[in-house]
Amino acid sequence: MTEQNSGEHRENENIVKNKELNIWEALTPVLALVAMLAYNVYVYGDDALSGSNQFILLLGGAVAAVVGIFNKVSYKQMMAEVAENLKSTSGALLILLMVGALAGSWLISGIIPAMIYYGLQILNPTIFLAACVVICAIISVATGSSWTTSATVGIALIGIGDALGISLGMTAGAVLSGAYFGDKLSPLSDTTNLAPAMAGGELFEHIKYMLYTTVPTISVTLIFFIILGLTAETTGSADIDSILTSIDSSFNISPWLFLVPIIVVVLIVKKTPPLAALLIGTLLGALFALIFQPEVVAGITGAKELTIKSGYKGVMNAITVETSVPTDNETLKDLFSAKGMAGMLGTIWLIVCAMVFGGIMDGIGALDRITKSLLDMAKTTFGLFASTVGSCLALNITASDQYLAIVVPGKMFSKAYADKNLAPENLSRTLEDSGTVTSVLIPWNTCGAYHSGVLGVGTAEYALFAVFNWLSPIVTLIFAAFHIKIKQLVTK
Repeated sequence: MTEQNSGEHRENENIVKNKELNIWEALTPVLALVAMLAYNVYVYGDDALSGSNQFILLLGGAVAAVVGIFNKVSYKQMMAEVAENLKSTSGALLILLMVGALAGSWLISGIIPAMIYYGLQILNPTIFLAACVVICAIISVATGSSWTTSATVGIALIGIGDALGISLGMTAGAVLSGAYFGDKLSPLSDTTNLAPAMAGGELFEHIKYMLYTTVPTISVTLIFFIILGLTAETTGSADIDSILTSIDSSFNISPWLFLVPIIVVVLIVKKTPPLAALLIGTLLGALFALIFQPEVVAGITGAKELTIKSGYKGVMNAITVETSVPTDNETLKDLFSAKGMAGMLGTIWLIVCAMVFGGIMDGIGALDRITKSLLDMAKTTFGLFASTVGSCLALNITASDQYLAIVVPGKMFSKAYADKNLAPENLSRTLEDSGTVTSVLIPWNTCGAYHSGVLGVGTAEYALFAVFNWLSPIVTLIFAAFHIKIKQLVTK
């Protein structure tokens, strides 16, 4: 996840030092949060993310604040950490709004329908899931961004998969597996740069060392999706002709529409800030909508023809609020609708509440105490690796922030690795294998909330199929257990 633009802030962030909590004091807010979330999901089911989970996160923050007050942590200090957390996610929140805008303009311009139109003719159900992994891996390596990969080709692949009758959870799992392969390895990714900085290593040595665990993991992932593609039942293949006809009748489909996504990818490869690249993509989508789809733009406003007023209103509606392009094909009704910037507000709400909880936990010193307890259990080399993995997972769950899941363990464990004569690449690789990739599996983590919101698929639906993401920490622990590619410090 490169888009939060908080790597620089987090890299220099001081871990909060207060009167040290005991482990049960530190864990009390976590246990309370998990219990409340579990009951809330039991009551609300899939609707839990509509608002109740957000309030539960605030209640978890309140429990943490009570623990802090009893340990004489000032309200001002807790709020300062909350403010720092919210500041660090400001870029992510703006990008979420821009992703909603881009999805709307790319719908009415025909870009997403064109991707589905041509994709249906190229990708059959048998190879589709494996192809999703490969396509997203290539785009993510090139851009260094799992977020942008989801927001562009990810959305299109979800649409194609839905049209083919493939489970949305399967498609989202394949998309995220490929997207995080690139996010983890690309030198353009913030996390790829942050992990070795925290561990005291060098970027390209870190990337080279990650290949040892990443290649086997992505290979198993591809094999899984190839087998799944051969065995999964689909319902869409027989209806492809009618779907193609419906798309063709609703939009003016042309290969020229692909200029816009190509320009966006090129901009990001050229290290254009993602927010700027997405804004340019949104504006180009709006321009192409007026050029290629004048009837569609006029139609969504109720006008009979395109005028300056109806064109402006049609484009603005698509960018900002929920819009739909009429179709008689039931399969395409969901694909022909977008929620614009307004559709991202629920996800933004979730991230803000998660940052409140994480900020208070950091402010009272609970995150520091939990990490130290894990470090105390690391008596062996494997124990050290396992404690690092556990710490990263715990921070992804409690702090709801991918950067904290890299920065805090990186700071806490770097001396321990050096004391055991282990090269910093061991720590940086483990941070990525467990901190970077698992963030997307946590519904209230910024990454989980973002990708779930962008792809329109709940984390519970895709978590099992995001094979690369949950398999990565397992593989790194297997390597540690059998002492495979554990690099020692070179003594001079």
